[in-house]
Amino acid sequence: MKLKKITALMLALVLVLGAFAGCSGNKDASPSPDTESTAPESSAPESETPESSEPEDSAGFDAELSQTYADAITSSRSDEDNEYNGVVSSPDDESAQMLLDVLGLSADDMDAFAVSVSVMNVKAYGIAVVKPAEGKEDTVKNSLQNFIDGQKQSFEHYLVDQYEVASSAKLEVLDDGTVVLVMCEDSDSVYEGIVKALEA
Repeated sequence: MKLKKITALMLALVLVLGAFAGCSGNKDASPSPDTESTAPESSAPESETPESSEPEDSAGFDAELSQTYADAITSSRSDEDNEYNGVVSSPDDESAQMLLDVLGLSADDMDAFAVSVSVMNVKAYGIAVVKPAEGKEDTVKNSLQNFIDGQKQSFEHYLVDQYEVASSAKLEVLDDGTVVLVMCEDSDSVYEGIVKALEA
């Protein structure tokens, strides 16, 4: 009887020690934080990720056309507007995402763009020249129309003069598919200036 109890206790002890050994073995087998941070570097060459993503970004975005749009905006505005309302024409610009969000646009919806927007809620101001990506013309136009409607709603009972500016905004699609939004004082002449600059 005594031998059976000792054998049972020994087996129980072996099972407990085995369980602890198994747990500690799993701990050792799982990657440590250092191993996890280095694993991605060794599993795939670093050069593959940037090289595969950069051509897609550059292929889908026309930087030269975007600069043409930016120049058209700048040449059509007053010196004061050019000084206080900068033009963004690259998705890599640090303020691009914020301005595109204000307009309701996404960089994926555009092949080229130049935008200038007042983010202060005291002025109805927004100029955008956008070449929509294929099949995105309605998306771009609707987003810009929503921006106009939002500006009108913001200023309707707040600043009447800015409500008038928002109400006089021009949103047109040119023959080549370029979408042009002009919301500023003297929007007609600024719009005409942009169109002439683009046609030149």
